[in-house]
Amino acid sequence: MPSIEDLLSKSIPELRELFLGRGRPVPKGLLEALEADGRHGAQQLANRIRGRYRSNRSEGQRLHTLLRFEIDLWAQGFSFVAGVDEAGMAPLAGPVVAGAVILPQNYKLRGLNDSKKILDQEMRDELAAQIKQDAVCWSYGFAEVEEIDRINIYHAGLLAMQRAVQALSCLPDFVLVDARKIPQCPAPQRGIVHGDALSASIAAASIIAKTTRDAHMLEMDGLYQGYGFASHKGYPTPEHCRALKTLGPLPIHRRSFGRVREVLGLDPIQTELFAENSADVAVEIAAAPAN
Repeated sequence: MPSIEDLLSKSIPELRELFLGRGRPVPKGLLEALEADGRHGAQQLANRIRGRYRSNRSEGQRLHTLLRFEIDLWAQGFSFVAGVDEAGMAPLAGPVVAGAVILPQNYKLRGLNDSKKILDQEMRDELAAQIKQDAVCWSYGFAEVEEIDRINIYHAGLLAMQRAVQALSCLPDFVLVDARKIPQCPAPQRGIVHGDALSASIAAASIIAKTTRDAHMLEMDGLYQGYGFASHKGYPTPEHCRALKTLGPLPIHRRSFGRVREVLGLDPIQTELFAENSADVAVEIAAAPAN
């Protein structure tokens, strides 16, 4: 976190964007410094930050509600409740990645939410770093492109989730999953529809999954230049589809997906392949392009 002196060296519009536009935490002492700042707009910004403080109460209530499933399980004696979610069901390229997180009891992190609702990539990265620092334990699991093409995207998502749970350094007492059931899960589990927006643990897992996959696709952008993976992360954006048609498919393109098969001159795969997970895929497509 920059010092107060560093922050005050910024312009008022920059500070406004940082603390009001992006909703970043306000460092101790900054509000008082702004109130003493002689620049035009500093007083107005200080007043708006005070208004943000008032809104913190509603954020605290939201975060408490986000823990309702966990609170119930903790009361039943399940100390280590893991949340599990995946990212990357809809992209044309790259693996599907799952995250698994066990949060401390009564954990509240401002801004914690379904990763698809956090559009600022920098904020997602900061939340992921904080979750990793605070969690009892966390992990991720990959299902590679070859596995996606062999067993289909729905089952590859389950495989990534299974691997994420298995990679946790401590065994969970109970597992909360976004809308599914994990095969061979080592603990009792519950699938929650839209769980990434309703459970703190699943939301945290969604952030771990999303940021891990995005970092991997940045590596792929360095390896395969000209496809724009740094911007679209493999999702079927117009930019990606143009590159796919112009440059051709790469080894990391999913050959079981229709747009890739079309470029390769292959017949479509039966639509039933994705029927079990059509809602999840629709959500991912709606979120494209990813930041």
